[in-house]
Amino acid sequence: MSMVIGIVVVLGVLIFFHELGHFLCAKAFGVGVEKFSLGFGPKFVSKTVGRTEYCISAIPLGGFVKMVGEQPDEEIDPQDVALSFTHKPVGQRMLIVAAGPLFNFFLAILIFFFVFGISGLMVLQPVIGEVKTDSPAQTAGIQPGDRIVRIGDEPIENWSEMASVISGSSGRALKVLAQRGSDRIDMRIVPEKQSLENIFGEAQTRYVIGITAAGETTTRRLGPVDAFKESMLRTYLITKLTIVSVVKLVQGTISVKTLGGPIMIAQMAGEQAEQGAVNLLFFIALVSINLGILNLLPIPVLDGGHLMFFSIEAATGKPVSLKARENAQKVGIILLMMLMVFVFYNDIMRIVSG
Repeated sequence: MSMVIGIVVVLGVLIFFHELGHFLCAKAFGVGVEKFSLGFGPKFVSKTVGRTEYCISAIPLGGFVKMVGEQPDEEIDPQDVALSFTHKPVGQRMLIVAAGPLFNFFLAILIFFFVFGISGLMVLQPVIGEVKTDSPAQTAGIQPGDRIVRIGDEPIENWSEMASVISGSSGRALKVLAQRGSDRIDMRIVPEKQSLENIFGEAQTRYVIGITAAGETTTRRLGPVDAFKESMLRTYLITKLTIVSVVKLVQGTISVKTLGGPIMIAQMAGEQAEQGAVNLLFFIALVSINLGILNLLPIPVLDGGHLMFFSIEAATGKPVSLKARENAQKVGIILLMMLMVFVFYNDIMRIVSG
């Protein structure tokens, strides 16, 4: 039951915000909107306000905003020309199309801002959990339970700060001040270069001293300004990681078997819903960023494909021919269908093997 509720909440919020971006931007530029739909197929609920029909439809795997004059070959009543999407300047059309994915990023920022503002930021403390045998840390005398207070002239408040100083040492000896019970101990540690695997399984060299975290955390309360900064940073880091992951998929560094579809999203949404509202909100933000990036890919039928056509129009001064767009969109549909089949296959194989 939690899986059903989770996927309904996740998809509903993501689709609504994506289409809301298109809708609000279209309205801002004076484009008439004929339909705002969450889902496809038969309508469950429908209400017309002014010119626009708002509806919730049976298949919750997407949504759409139908605008006046959306198709170049569409017949338009002369009195509706001023409301026509096609008759708007190319720059405005690009903004209307881009607004959907951009609202996905805005949703992530909004969620992170809300969570950080209410719950604060969980910070991993610089407390030693394990000291590896024959490591620089063991040689220097560091013990489990020690809290790193200072490295050189840098005060250390969290594990991330400590790791950054160590990895940036270039192998230079570090003067470390540690708290052990009521005592403070000065130590000299020389980080060593090691070849480690990153999250993509690639080997990279890094300076380390051979310690792991004890896992102690504290919650740091954030004011509105700090919460906004942290939400922007978190959105940026996830966006960067996602883009790098897409590149690694294309390069073959990451297996395509890691791709997941609606079934995996439903399972994960259910799991996060069971763990609490904050976990579910973070999951929605993560998926929203992924959806925004996916829609910006230059694949015909996606928003990125439309932006590609409009970019060509802006550069050449004339729109891409209708025939060329139709052919490209057919290819785009085939590619998306192949992707959907593949991710469904991956999801099913995970269930069978798991």
